Amino acid sequence: MSSRKAAVIAVTALAPVSWGSTYVVTTEFLPPDRPLFTGLMRALPAGLALLALTRVLPRGTWWMKSAVLGALNIGAFFPLLFLAAYRLPGGVAAVVGSVGPLFVIGLAALLLGERPTARGTLAAIAAAFGVSLVVLKAGATLDLVGVLAGLLSSASMSAGTVLTKRWGRPAGVGPLAMTGWQLTGGGLLIAPVALLAEGAPPSLDGRAVAGYAYLALANTAVAYWLWFRGIERLTATSVTLLGPLSPITAAVIGWAALGQDLTPVQLLGMVVAFAATALGQLAHRPAGSSGSTEGNGRKDSMDLSDPVLRR
Repeated sequence: MSSRKAAVIAVTALAPVSWGSTYVVTTEFLPPDRPLFTGLMRALPAGLALLALTRVLPRGTWWMKSAVLGALNIGAFFPLLFLAAYRLPGGVAAVVGSVGPLFVIGLAALLLGERPTARGTLAAIAAAFGVSLVVLKAGATLDLVGVLAGLLSSASMSAGTVLTKRWGRPAGVGPLAMTGWQLTGGGLLIAPVALLAEGAPPSLDGRAVAGYAYLALANTAVAYWLWFRGIERLTATSVTLLGPLSPITAAVIGWAALGQDLTPVQLLGMVVAFAATALGQLAHRPAGSSGSTEGNGRKDSMDLSDPVLRR
């Protein structure tokens, strides 16, 4: 692995590491039982801030493309994710969500020409197994609606990841502007759902304002910019196999900040999930048309998924 590729992987990995802090911020700083409002406050202010910073709007077909990507990566993903979290206790939703890399492997083969490898598939399966050891609780129950929501949330984010890779971005438009388009579009989709499901926004104290500011800026604007930037430079499967870093980070923060115990089984799960993540970075080569930037006349020549309430 080249030092350049390793640097890109390390920077991209900061996104799921940041998402791992979402749970502690949500539980310790924010009003309870307002997951959709929290999703809205993460996405829309961050998107509008990036639009104001970049001062670039979509043109032509990119209005449609950015709306589709915003819906898949944010607008549909967040509500489905939170629905799964409420319907599937004991970490089951995180386990269901951890199958995302398998969705990406299949979609990347169909849409990007990224040929599946035995090593990559093994890494995806091992990652899901490791996450299950970290988050699954004894006596956890299954709920059909929750399982379906969890699978659909994974499928939505996976499709968004692959289409982000396939479509690239318009010539002269940076990844920061693209991130702003998607967050704004996704936030606008969440807004009516949050209003209908949860009613008027809650009153906020200084602690909650600080929590939402962190989630919107560091946890969403910066993290999604790093994520989408990584999708440009790495294979879609390689990027999504960084996802297990999120539940690992959440478990470590829970131990360090909240005094939660880490059992030997959880520690084993962390080792398995981390090893699968590392294996996933060695398993893929760019292929086909993936990694192109629309309008610049070249391919990206570099040889360069999802815990609930943690992303």
